[in-house]
Amino acid sequence: MFKFIETIKEDINAVSERDPAARSLMEVLLCYPGLHAVIIHRMSHGLYKKGFIVLPRVISNISKFLTGIEIHPGEKIGRR
Repeated sequence: MFKFIETIKEDINAVSERDPAARSLMEVLLCYPGLHAVIIHRMSHGLYKKGFIVLPRVISNISKFLTGIEIHPGEKIGRR
């Protein structure tokens, strides 16, 4: 769980550092649908890696509905 939280912190910081329009970490956390999609994907990907099939796809579809961004639960995002 702590690794998940640390990864999310890294994601927020990465967006904040790379987007000159980002004025605060709170703005990034609340207003960036790309970040929301990545955070939700990380949850669905964790379940996918544990062998769940349907639940990660449902979570992915909810993310697509909320953000307009579709990321398959099997995709690895970030460090390799």
